[in-house]
Amino acid sequence: MTVSLATNFAGISSPNPFWLAAGPPTNTIGQVRRAFEAGWGGAVWKTVTREEIVNVSSRYGAIQVGEQRVVGLNNIELISDRPLEENLAEIQQVKHEFPDRAVVVSIMARSERSAWQEMVKAAQDTGADAVELNFGCPHGLSERRMGSAVGQVPQYTEMITGWCREAASVPVIVKLTPNVTDIRDIGRAARRGGADALSLINTINSIVGVDLDTLLPRPHVAGLGTHGGYCGPAVKPIALHLVSSVASDPEIGLPVSGIGGVDSWSAAAEFMLLGAGCVQVCTAVMHHGFGIVRDLIAGLKGWMEAKGFAAPSDFMGRTLPRIVPFSRLDPSYRVTARIDQAACIRCGACYTACEDGCYQAIRRAAAVPQAFSAAGTAAGGYAYQVDEQRCVGCNMCSLICPVPGCITMRPLER
Repeated sequence: MTVSLATNFAGISSPNPFWLAAGPPTNTIGQVRRAFEAGWGGAVWKTVTREEIVNVSSRYGAIQVGEQRVVGLNNIELISDRPLEENLAEIQQVKHEFPDRAVVVSIMARSERSAWQEMVKAAQDTGADAVELNFGCPHGLSERRMGSAVGQVPQYTEMITGWCREAASVPVIVKLTPNVTDIRDIGRAARRGGADALSLINTINSIVGVDLDTLLPRPHVAGLGTHGGYCGPAVKPIALHLVSSVASDPEIGLPVSGIGGVDSWSAAAEFMLLGAGCVQVCTAVMHHGFGIVRDLIAGLKGWMEAKGFAAPSDFMGRTLPRIVPFSRLDPSYRVTARIDQAACIRCGACYTACEDGCYQAIRRAAAVPQAFSAAGTAAGGYAYQVDEQRCVGCNMCSLICPVPGCITMRPLER
């Protein structure tokens, strides 16, 4: 079977669904050119504006988990601080060099019709395929009544989207902020304003931490900090929920570009199964470089071949019907944990988790002779058994077990 990753998103064609999100990796023609040479299907240029932009130093802070670096990234960086004309000239050049790639210009302006319409016209005059309205930046510019200050108010979202739609001859994509009570309200407002598509999520309001030696916030600028935007793998579950909410809303009905923690082909597939027509990547490129796209392409192709999917449209939204209100879940359905004694290394992690934090459903048996597990690991001490009468099927033991496949969750007969 021939597999094609070619994508048509809101009328925008690209050779694959992997786009760069507006951010540091799309700040210059040199970066976007290298990205396209590596194989990226599209790029959303770092947000441009006529307004004066002054960035600060330092700008980033991160969450580390054990040996894993940058699980979550916090930034207080603003949009492009380069001259608008310089950005526009580079956008025109890169689109000329790579006509088959999706080139989208992220724009922002003060809340005036003339300012937004000027930005739309300037962006589309480069030959770009679309404009993306940045209604999402949660820091810095929101204090100037831009970014999330627009995207948090449905009336403003509808009004400014309408201004841009009046001036646009290319698709208008509205980028949504997650820093709202119900993102569907904003998506509906964008639809009413004439948006052709939505992208989400923008970054999440956050303070990443405090340095316990200096007592300063991280990051800080001359000893002072501020809230920033949180992104990276840690935000993926939030992004998946919001993408599915918007993609399944009948009052919205627009194509969705999924953003938020995409760092692998499997993450991209999850977004697309929940309704995204393409995905945008930023933090993973900042961490690993443009070359990760080769793994994204190869991995998604391999999975599609194994599943019998010839094109992304074959599986886009397949999982959406399975996301339902809690009231539709079957309370009579039960699973219980099973421990593979041959694979168990007798570490006791499952017992501790269940006994202290969950439902006291794992029993610790008498000491057993020293032995070796199926994996060749020395195993001794206690044996652990599941009490199926007490087990509620919460999954915690299988989630913390260090041996893959040792603890499985199995349905009980009904």
